[in-house]
Amino acid sequence: MDAFWWRFVRFLGFTHAKEPIVERPYPEPQMTLIGPHARPEPMVNERYEVVVIGGGPGGYVAGIKLGQHGKKSLVIEREHLGGVCLNWGCIPSKALIHAANLRHEMSAMGKVFAGEVPEVDAGQLQNWKNGIIQKQRGGVASLLKSNACDHVQGTARLTGPKQLQLTNKDGRKQSIEFDQLVLATGAKVMEIPSFPFSEPNIGYAKDAVNYDSVPGRLVIIGGGVIGCELGMAYRKMGSEVTIVEMLDTILPGMDKDLLRPVQKSMRKAGINVLTKAKAKGYTSNRKELVVEIELDNGGIEKVPADHVLVAVGFRPNTEELNLEAAGVELSERGWVPVNEQCRTNVAHVYAIGDVTGPPLLAHRASHMGEVAADVIAGHSAASDAVAMPLGVFTDPEVAQAGLTESEAKEKGYAVRSGLFPISALGRAGAMNQPEGVVKVVIDTNSDLILGVGITAYNACDLIAEACLALEMGALAEDLSLTVHVHPTLSEGVMEAAKAARGEALHIVNRRR
Repeated sequence: MDAFWWRFVRFLGFTHAKEPIVERPYPEPQMTLIGPHARPEPMVNERYEVVVIGGGPGGYVAGIKLGQHGKKSLVIEREHLGGVCLNWGCIPSKALIHAANLRHEMSAMGKVFAGEVPEVDAGQLQNWKNGIIQKQRGGVASLLKSNACDHVQGTARLTGPKQLQLTNKDGRKQSIEFDQLVLATGAKVMEIPSFPFSEPNIGYAKDAVNYDSVPGRLVIIGGGVIGCELGMAYRKMGSEVTIVEMLDTILPGMDKDLLRPVQKSMRKAGINVLTKAKAKGYTSNRKELVVEIELDNGGIEKVPADHVLVAVGFRPNTEELNLEAAGVELSERGWVPVNEQCRTNVAHVYAIGDVTGPPLLAHRASHMGEVAADVIAGHSAASDAVAMPLGVFTDPEVAQAGLTESEAKEKGYAVRSGLFPISALGRAGAMNQPEGVVKVVIDTNSDLILGVGITAYNACDLIAEACLALEMGALAEDLSLTVHVHPTLSEGVMEAAKAARGEALHIVNRRR
């Protein structure tokens, strides 16, 4: 029965009639599973309007948006959808931080909760954390599918201006042609030669979020965001923590007014912070590592450790892409320069997220993914955010948006700032979270808000109000007159805006 008569039989109501087996002139696509909603792999010599290399928070968002625009698109991810952020960065680290904070808060309440502080079951903690990751991976795959964007697990290497070779996880190679390309390959961790990752107990953040037990002693090389976040989390779970930072401060670049509460919290927690110090090397035996640290005064300190976490920075994932095949130019440090529309020097090639250079932020990557997809679809769009917020999930959290006070002065503004202590808020006392400060920086001449910084419990959530104010060009008066729910921590933003104008109600105004 040929295809016409088969369809006729189905039309007459014989709905269970089976389509006859027909010899196909091409092989059926094979499945590469990426979560529960995987789509078939593309055919050999498949052609797409847009190919996105990288399935992290920039790449998969670009894929979703391209699908919404009706573009035939493919997202290629070499490991798991969600990239670093979902699989061993943002999400798993915040899960560990949340668990650590719960344990710490019970301890901090003293006699209110009777009994011993609960021990950490690392196995159950990992199971819970991994369950979150698996669910999120499946959600990303489902979103790509529902927006008609293909995705495949494999690696990509450009073979021409508009062609690449896809190597699937089983080693099978396929040729993919495209009209436009989005690079979303992110960045990889930097390794210190004297602390190789080949050593079983030396690793990076991916290892640190997967420890099968809480380290008794943890040495962290690098006092940036990752080092401080995980250092505080593991200290709260019972580890002895030493942070080694080459510069004169942890979290370099952070406003000093915002940094002080974090430094105070670290001292109180018993974290050993060594600044102006350099980790020179280590010795190892079956029981432990001993890290040799050169101090600022020239002395040497030897610190025993069960694990060493290296958190000294990232470099771009561009080496294996063969970008020269398309003529894509790189910066001196290997990043991919782009303009406000996320375009590279090649008209049909875009780049988004960490591969374009600092700041390396997941939300920046997602925003750029949307912009690139809109531009490809012919819409007017640009990545020109006034406020690209920074969030650090220490205790207390730190968040910044807009200009710091020093940056505003460097740009020539007549600057005035308002500083409001979190301890003055009733809600902070009721939560036993009194540490922190809100800082609002304004232009004296126009009252325009230039920047906002918050160090407080849940500061990374509170900063969203400041971002909106900055994007809308709000004045300090606007923020100070906006009614906030009482009692909340968000009142601190309102009070800091009032303080910048000399109108604070719950602290004494500084004399001008």
